[in-house]
Amino acid sequence: MTLTAIANAVAVVTGAASGIGLATARALHERGAHVVLADINEGGLREAALRLQQESSGQERGKILTVVTDVTVAAQVEELMRQAAAVANGQLDLVVTSAGIGRGGPIDSFTASEMEALLAINFMGTFHCVKAALPIMRRQGHGHFIFLSSVAGKLPVPALSGYCASKWAVRGFAAALRAELYGSGIGITTVYPSWVDTPMVHQAEAGSQLLNIQALLTPEQVAEEMIQAALHDRHDLTLAPDRDTALILQVMQQDPEKAEELMGRAFQQRLAQLQGSAQDQS
Repeated sequence: MTLTAIANAVAVVTGAASGIGLATARALHERGAHVVLADINEGGLREAALRLQQESSGQERGKILTVVTDVTVAAQVEELMRQAAAVANGQLDLVVTSAGIGRGGPIDSFTASEMEALLAINFMGTFHCVKAALPIMRRQGHGHFIFLSSVAGKLPVPALSGYCASKWAVRGFAAALRAELYGSGIGITTVYPSWVDTPMVHQAEAGSQLLNIQALLTPEQVAEEMIQAALHDRHDLTLAPDRDTALILQVMQQDPEKAEELMGRAFQQRLAQLQGSAQDQS
């Protein structure tokens, strides 16, 4: 097993100031892990650490360390892993790469800078974490990564082409890396959640009428499922509680061209509805 227990494990969580990252850090700390919270949001990181400290008041739990980190900068991620390994005599058991952003919109208006930001944070941030943590895990002969992808990493979602590209990249990277690390004692769980009730999803919902968002998952649900998946060394954790997403995932697995057609047709119908509404209001 690549991760046998949470108690006394050293766990790094990126994107830990809010959303899935914060929920994961909390769930790990409640189980006795030493948690290293990383985020570019320094104020949010302090608040997250304070919240965990207050919740653990009077209880025997692991240490809490915060490291302000921009996951797009390799040197900062290397320093993050160095500080994490110093928490417990060079030990590093779990790295959760939940730092991420979302951007949507038709490709006609999608800018190169938006695409570059998605790839830099969602994919390259994951890559930097692996490069920095892997030498430590190799020395100790065990370790586990949890990569946050998305159902958009398995589906062709119109108006989310950049986000899909970044999350499909995480999926492909994870699959190839698992094969490369076979027999090393180092595991990878890739997580594909549907819409989760997080600040990022609310921003996406407010920013685009094209996205028909129905957030049925909470960060706490995702965090619990991820931890259990890591403990059981599951490679794939897909969380799609809504019927439509579950159905299109099944179609995509069986007939990708049919899935593209169905999603394209639904998107064009959505565009027509929005155009009709705009005309009625004018």
